[in-house]
Amino acid sequence: MVKLWLSRYISRKKLLAKSVFSQRFIVIDLELTGLDAKQHEIVSVAWVLVDQQCIKLSKAEHYINKEVKQLEQSPIFHGIAQQEVAQGQSLSDILNKLSRHFDDSILVFHNASLDWSFLKCAFKAHGINAKPKLIIDTFQIEKKRLLQQGQEIALDDLTLAACRARYKLPHYSNHHALTDATATAELLLAQCHQISCGNEIKLADIVKVAL
Repeated sequence: MVKLWLSRYISRKKLLAKSVFSQRFIVIDLELTGLDAKQHEIVSVAWVLVDQQCIKLSKAEHYINKEVKQLEQSPIFHGIAQQEVAQGQSLSDILNKLSRHFDDSILVFHNASLDWSFLKCAFKAHGINAKPKLIIDTFQIEKKRLLQQGQEIALDDLTLAACRARYKLPHYSNHHALTDATATAELLLAQCHQISCGNEIKLADIVKVAL
């Protein structure tokens, strides 16, 4: 047990010392029926791959969970209706496809504490052993940057749209998993270039989220 812990610690330390710009990321977004991972459901999952600073839109994937029991406000907020759910895939199949990227990619979310809590519950419920090697949160990166600049943070200053606006990234309509995953991928690259100021930046400089 001690050897396993030590091996993981050494591997993580080596990974954190690597350059951000040479890494492969999988940027994930979920659409949900609510904010409580124990009560609410995953409506859809999307992810976009980023490899050596290039967003691979041709490899982006988006799936709707056909097993959603109660759509709640999803038709209003996410534009996903019951007929689309019926044509979706099982959550188990979606999770298995997603987890295949975990060995060679670093996970990225905007507000990881929310989306990762849902994914952890879902992986456990479906008996899927999915252990990411690292998680990056663009929400936390931006929060730290604003605090370092001495700025007061208002309630809506850390939304995906608000964060993108500070980097003069184009406005996208929110509440579609694939659009939000792409928007988060663009935000991550903008943040990293802003932080690096043309110098090398290591993963340890931006990773603030515990697994």
